[in-house]
Amino acid sequence: MEYHNREQYVTDLMKLVIEERNINRIDRLIRKAGFPSIKTLDNYEFSPITFPQGLNKETLLTLDFIDNRENVLMLGAVGTGKTHLSIALGVMACMAGKEVRFYRTGDLTTELLELHEKNQVSRFVKKLAQADLLILDEVGYVSTSKRASELLFTVISNCYERQSIIVTSNLELGRWNEVFGDDRLTAALIDRMIHHAHILVFKGESYRYKQALMKK
Repeated sequence: MEYHNREQYVTDLMKLVIEERNINRIDRLIRKAGFPSIKTLDNYEFSPITFPQGLNKETLLTLDFIDNRENVLMLGAVGTGKTHLSIALGVMACMAGKEVRFYRTGDLTTELLELHEKNQVSRFVKKLAQADLLILDEVGYVSTSKRASELLFTVISNCYERQSIIVTSNLELGRWNEVFGDDRLTAALIDRMIHHAHILVFKGESYRYKQALMKK
């Protein structure tokens, strides 16, 4: 493209520079988030999801819940698309310039226990607090020790009304005490989770199971 107007050339050049910087920033945010893979909502099926009153697909995708420091709990059987949706929302948040952290809950509790041995939990929790959105995947898949449950409670308590959390779990909330062991701690944890929260219920068969049947 040939330019005869120097001002237009400089304007277009600045636009390119800004666009490249934005792309690089989004890339850094996505890598920093720690997603196990990148998911999008292309062809994602929302019909198995029961939305709570006051929330639907469109309002969820605005990501307003992050700015409002609200939580999203995704509950349902294994393979029904909870992790996929949580990652896709996390990627969208990164593209909107939000700081996101993704953890499988078992990995997070293991890391917390290791940091506890080194007296470094407080520093780690403060670092997590810098994120706009914390995604805790697979809560309830693996039972945790009392110490691990207490450390996870510390993380969630620190997030309370300061940042947004997305939680995925294959267990109903009434069964979380089977995982965390301590009824009082479980009740306190759930209390902080569901306050200012939207609970999405996922129904239907596992997508992976259906895909396997289709291949056969």
